[in-house]
Amino acid sequence: MNKYFDYAASTPVSSEVMEAMKPWQSESFANPSASHHEADKAAKAIQQAREIIADKIGAMPSEIIFTSGASEANNLAIKGVAFQFLNEKCHIITSSIEHKCILNTCNFLEQLGFEVTYIKPNSNGLISPYAVKEAIQENTKLISIHHVNNELGTIQPISEFGEVAIDNDILFHTDAAQSFCKLDIDVDDMDIDMLSLSGHKIYGPKGIGALYVRDSRSSDLVPLIHGGGQELGLRGGTSPTPLIVGLATAVEFFPKGDLDAIEFLQGVLSKHAYVRNGGFEILPTIFNVTFSSLEEVKIFKESNPWLISQGSACNAMSNIASHVLSSIGLTEDEARRTYRISLPPFK
Repeated sequence: MNKYFDYAASTPVSSEVMEAMKPWQSESFANPSASHHEADKAAKAIQQAREIIADKIGAMPSEIIFTSGASEANNLAIKGVAFQFLNEKCHIITSSIEHKCILNTCNFLEQLGFEVTYIKPNSNGLISPYAVKEAIQENTKLISIHHVNNELGTIQPISEFGEVAIDNDILFHTDAAQSFCKLDIDVDDMDIDMLSLSGHKIYGPKGIGALYVRDSRSSDLVPLIHGGGQELGLRGGTSPTPLIVGLATAVEFFPKGDLDAIEFLQGVLSKHAYVRNGGFEILPTIFNVTFSSLEEVKIFKESNPWLISQGSACNAMSNIASHVLSSIGLTEDEARRTYRISLPPFK
């Protein structure tokens, strides 16, 4: 029987989340923006969810803007800043190993005339705060660097990026889809201005995420979706009460540490010749491993018919080497022998 070890791509919806969502699907289904008591119930549930998520990262409830997921949140953060400078354009700093939704957003902005600097990592996938500082220009308006790399599991020094940003009066955004609930995050301590998160990485439903926006009530962020004024006017559309409640419940019931799966995987890998990529500061449940040969890969896969990724889900339909693996210096041959094994996440 195939074992699923691709949890960095997506997790199952937990039983607690399924139960919490159920009444909002068919019983209390009113539009939370309507003006009657059933709508008020939904609006209160959404507000409670906002409070739970905000508390997890040391934010204010009003600073949580619900989106369809981290990809939309990332787009809103980056385009929302850039679109303030459509006439004079501006400069953005990011890294060469961001999630594809970040890289494709930046590429789109470059086509419009914006300038983007892509910081390359070291061989462990670590981005240097010094390199970020050196890349700053007079017209730099945004630094966007992820917290945990989705392929390697490398944990970036985002507090240091935040310090560079605040010292230079630049906004700092981080994609925390792979770190939210798994690592401690305090947006004030880390000087984070915007943070993206996703539900389906933490046992919540697909189709829901959020963008933390510092001082969102007075934010100049340009919305991508204009609607009826939901989410402080930053993201239009009827609020999906079941999904929002599900996301908050996933946060509440996110599991505590269980090292059994890690010990099991380490035992299996000890029988094979491989190198683990990502350096020393790595999310413990992500193993990015390069096997010594294609024959070693064959032996591993025959003895362990697991559901694992070669690269990440966003690269799965491409035959070329992952941009992350290329950026850390792996050859095409090495990339073909590299797999991401990701275990059930926990705190």
